[in-house]
Amino acid sequence: MKRVALLVISFLLLLSFGCATRDYVRQQVDPMANKISKLEARVDAIESRINALEGKVAGIDEAKEAAAEAKALAQEAMKTAKDCCEKTKTAEKAEAAAAKAENAAEKAENAAKKAGKAFELQQKK
Repeated sequence: MKRVALLVISFLLLLSFGCATRDYVRQQVDPMANKISKLEARVDAIESRINALEGKVAGIDEAKEAAAEAKALAQEAMKTAKDCCEKTKTAEKAEAAAAKAENAAEKAENAAKKAGKAFELQQKK
């Protein structure tokens, strides 16, 4: 019986030393829980910043597309302006040629009048 009692007491002592109290567990877990809470808050903040950056990137992509469209429109406008300038130069050249033609026609009329007068004078002689 002494052996059984000794065995039971030693078993109970063995079990009592291996158990942790609630206070001990709280002392060990509470700092870790605080750290985990802080880390979760930081992760949430980082995720929100990433989402904001993704939104900005999407805005930048849209701005790039708009800039490309504006560039294409500007190039088209430049081409149209050049065409208009060429047409204006051609029109100016045509006006100058028409003015020269009018002057030549006036000279020809004057020459025809002189030739007519000369012919009349020769007929009279």
